[in-house]
Amino acid sequence: MIAEIYINILCKNLEVLLIQLGLENNFILIQNNDPKHTTKKRKVFISRHVKLLNEPSQSSDLSSIENLWSILDGNVDKTVVTNKNNYFDALQQAWENLYLNHLHNLVKSILGLLAAAIKTKGGHTKYQF
Repeated sequence: MIAEIYINILCKNLEVLLIQLGLENNFILIQNNDPKHTTKKRKVFISRHVKLLNEPSQSSDLSSIENLWSILDGNVDKTVVTNKNNYFDALQQAWENLYLNHLHNLVKSILGLLAAAIKTKGGHTKYQF
């Protein structure tokens, strides 16, 4: 994914999702140092629109997105996946059918995740979402 696509996804989905979760005035976007997260275009967009917490590179301990991917992948009907396009369509369908409760739980789990990371001084945690 390139930065333009990432910014487009944020533009189309972030505000709507935050409103649905009741977090529009109380959130911080967490992202790692993936190249699409660190481009000048992304930095300009983020600095104008959202509060941001950058993670160290390769820090999966602070990323609830891996759990979200797991939920989405588990909800994909693998019988319709024959190529990348089918998989993308199936993931999009899984996203549209995702219960807001799953997202709320992921958001709420961040405090426990951060506390575990602080306790280990940034080291690996056994924290489970």
